[in-house]
Amino acid sequence: MSNHLNPSAGNSKTLAKEMVGSAFDVNKMLSARALTQTAVKQIAQAIQVGMRESQARQIAQQILIEMKHERIWHPIIIRFAANTLHTFRQASVGDLQLQADDIFFIDLGVVWDGHEGDAGDTFVIGQDPDKLACAQAARTLFGLVEKHWRETECSGVDLYDYAAQRADQMGWKLNLEIKGHRVSDFPHAIYRAGDLGDFAACPNTGLWVLEIQIAHHSKAIGAFYEDLLVK
Repeated sequence: MSNHLNPSAGNSKTLAKEMVGSAFDVNKMLSARALTQTAVKQIAQAIQVGMRESQARQIAQQILIEMKHERIWHPIIIRFAANTLHTFRQASVGDLQLQADDIFFIDLGVVWDGHEGDAGDTFVIGQDPDKLACAQAARTLFGLVEKHWRETECSGVDLYDYAAQRADQMGWKLNLEIKGHRVSDFPHAIYRAGDLGDFAACPNTGLWVLEIQIAHHSKAIGAFYEDLLVK
């Protein structure tokens, strides 16, 4: 993949939503992606039964410091148990303690070398079949939706319509309050791009994060997975 972007088809308003700064480099985006994914895995390995969410966030901060991150661009989100049903914008209920058979997810937004990494994944402590199935379903659904984007070059709107259909077919509820977003050289927020699920053109490679958050139909179990869309 080159450092150059192919403008999305559409009007000037659509094109403006994929603007990047003069420092933007696709290879640096890929590096930020990889580093953030590594951080998620290291934090997950450090989280132990008996910890509270607040303690897990402290561990996450320390790991990022040790990895020499530049800064965080969104708060560290770590959800345990029933709090896995909560979206990014919702506060956790209480400071839950991780149990012996439990589920949790991590969502990090970290700046490395001036570029924004964003990664999230769900992990299970123990062998509870519903929790294991939920965590895997979020990853599986992400893969199906990502494949659909690659093969059809559909709009962001159509992408989340497809995600909702496939989630239902798989037996899970997709949370459509979470619909992906832009990333770029820091800070992407100046471009006011809105959600991926509202983007009327085919999202360009290396600029958009696909977010998948699902829930069990009857139990207080949720899962989250996100990654950068890259061809």
